[in-house]
Amino acid sequence: MTTFYYSNPICLEHEVPAGHPERPDRLRALEAVFEHENFNPLVRHLAPEAAAETVLTVHPENYLERIRSTIPESGMARIDEDTVAGPRAMEAALISVGGAMAAVDAVFGGQADNAFVATRPPGHHAEINRSMGFCLFNQAAIAARHAQKAYGAERVAIVDWDVHHGNGTQDIFYDDASVVYLSTHQMPLYPGTGALRETGKGNIFNAPLSVNDGSDHFREAFKTRILPALEEARADLIIISAGFDAHHRDPLAEINLTADDFDWATGKVMEIAGRTAGNRVVSLLEGGYDLVGLAESAAAHVMRLQRG
Repeated sequence: MTTFYYSNPICLEHEVPAGHPERPDRLRALEAVFEHENFNPLVRHLAPEAAAETVLTVHPENYLERIRSTIPESGMARIDEDTVAGPRAMEAALISVGGAMAAVDAVFGGQADNAFVATRPPGHHAEINRSMGFCLFNQAAIAARHAQKAYGAERVAIVDWDVHHGNGTQDIFYDDASVVYLSTHQMPLYPGTGALRETGKGNIFNAPLSVNDGSDHFREAFKTRILPALEEARADLIIISAGFDAHHRDPLAEINLTADDFDWATGKVMEIAGRTAGNRVVSLLEGGYDLVGLAESAAAHVMRLQRG
């Protein structure tokens, strides 16, 4: 397998207040682990900054302008209850979008089998017209639209194993059966969405987990709900919203996974991608707030992407 790895140091300059969980040290922890010789096969790229107009495939123009006008020249501005922006927040968010789009280009162009995009801020809580949960633009959704518009992808699947439900991604595609959204997440937990009854046009598959669930429950949810629906989707591209905050060390949730679980889930998704999507998998960093848990889990995930 050829795995592309996208990052950009500007994402370290997206400032947040002291003590904020979505902090630059998250990327530093990943940079450190991916310096190991085990990751020498990674083909490393600078994640490009997308044009601001790119986000209009998912978000309306008035939303883009609202975010743009909120970015301060200095200091920090609060965009919503959880989301804070400094002077380089817009740039970092557009790099997250640009990295996701570049990864789609790489897998459809045949340069890579799969890709991992290690940027911030994350995106899966960003709804059509609302920022939430540290997220400004929904790069997974924008990447899906890019695959459809640029490469004629008839069906895209987004697998989201972040411990918090990706309400934004679900919101964007709730009435659009061309994109299948599949999520495991803790419930009840922020943002409060993700019940089994939320099914959209038959394209939304939620598999909520309970407090203190561990590997057995997670893998059972994957085997019985996520993987069969993913197989049936026969997607041309599989996007992973790769949050690693279901790790047992994470401070923002109460699910007890280990790095081995992310390795296993990655392998299962790749098996289906090999049968239905020409191996095309694009993985985008979402949550993960304990630095040790994040590094261990992302390392296992990317190692599996490399190995196939």
